[in-house]
Amino acid sequence: MGRQAIVAALFLAQALFAIIFVSDVFSSIFGFESAPLSWEARELLEIFAAVGLVIGAVLGGFAMRRAVLDRNKAQERLRRASGAFLDLLEERFAEWGLTPAERDVALFAIKGMSTAEIAILRTTSEGTVKAQTNAIYRKAGVSGRSQLLSLFIDDLMRDDGNLRPAAQPPLGLA
Repeated sequence: MGRQAIVAALFLAQALFAIIFVSDVFSSIFGFESAPLSWEARELLEIFAAVGLVIGAVLGGFAMRRAVLDRNKAQERLRRASGAFLDLLEERFAEWGLTPAERDVALFAIKGMSTAEIAILRTTSEGTVKAQTNAIYRKAGVSGRSQLLSLFIDDLMRDDGNLRPAAQPPLGLA
């Protein structure tokens, strides 16, 4: 809060001096009559206006640098997430032991397609797709499509830059 108050005070001071300075310039251009300022007051006004401009430029530079760094960080996260999502899908599908048909159905379900749309795309019956989705949910340990998608979103939203470790095979199977 203290930093914001300082920035706000600097902004207000800069705006005030800019208004005074610009109004003084306009009064000379357009010949508005106003009480003349003493040369000391004029010099002080110009010094404060110049200092305000320098401070504004420095703060603007810091804000621009921060914005660029934040944008670069967001782009890197997006790049990682887009590549990581496909890797994550394949990793989880293998971890759950999905068949190729179940992998297709799971991918279509994650994309938000309905059971009827998946059946048409796979040229199979809706009953088959329902059976496959039930097998997928059972193998993934979830009760429905939203929980299945949530597993992947949770992994991608982790802020440590790492995906959750893959499940280890049961003892004696490795």
